[in-house]
Amino acid sequence: MIASSILTGSLLLAVGCGAGHSTATTGTATADSPSRPVSHTVAPREEPTQGPKPTKPQGHTDNPRKVRWLTAKPSKDGRSLRIIWWSGVEPCTVLDRVSVKETSKRVTVTLWEGPSAKAKNMACIAIAIQKVTTVKLKAPLGNRKVVDGAKP
Repeated sequence: MIASSILTGSLLLAVGCGAGHSTATTGTATADSPSRPVSHTVAPREEPTQGPKPTKPQGHTDNPRKVRWLTAKPSKDGRSLRIIWWSGVEPCTVLDRVSVKETSKRVTVTLWEGPSAKAKNMACIAIAIQKVTTVKLKAPLGNRKVVDGAKP
């Protein structure tokens, strides 16, 4: 009788300890294990990438600073540059302006970013996103070198 009570109590305890735990299971019963589910891990689903976010200068940011860019790809006719860089989310980080200095040997492109006035008293998340903007040149690029104005 005592052994039976201990066994029953142990079974209740074992079943009770499993309550509240969730395990993802799937599969079909087999002849070897008709009631044993097969567990597996599901990999997180990745969202499709859509490319850099098109961005235009907005101006009027608070304390804009120079920001380095990744690439500057000229258009087919060489009259504009497509600039890609890493940035933060709006309105906490917005493109203030793009300054372009052209000489006969080089084109210096400088991106300026800062927080928008709309970002005051707002919690800003620290997440990086790629952005892209297009700048027009006064003369076709030709053989001129493109330089990042934010690099020392």
